[in-house]
Amino acid sequence: QVQLVESGGGSVVSGGSLRLSCATSRYTYTSYCMGWFRQAPGKEREGVAAIDSGGITSYADSVKGRFTISQDIAKNMVYLQMDNLKPEDTAMYYCGASPWDACSGSYWPAIPPPPGPGTFWGQGTQVTVSS
Repeated sequence: QVQLVESGGGSVVSGGSLRLSCATSRYTYTSYCMGWFRQAPGKEREGVAAIDSGGITSYADSVKGRFTISQDIAKNMVYLQMDNLKPEDTAMYYCGASPWDACSGSYWPAIPPPPGPGTFWGQGTQVTVSS
């Protein structure tokens, strides 16, 4: 069973920053396509950023230039640094471990993988951005 534990959400004003953290096992980190997803009220869950075991990253157009996904191999951690936050970034953010081939294919790395079958999820952390 893959276990993911997120932390780091909170409330900020527009233009502020937050860093989300996702703790996982080394097996998960090296065998899955790791990503951050978000779901706003009344909307579907969407892929925000992803990183493969080789460190190649992918971002949704809405966050390019503002969000940075990274990994710390020694600590088995995946991070999402979010800068210049906007009210439209308000959502529940989830760390997800997708099957390894989600970080491949013709769309990779131009587009992060969407939520799909076989993805393991963390419990989520709320991010609220006020104007």
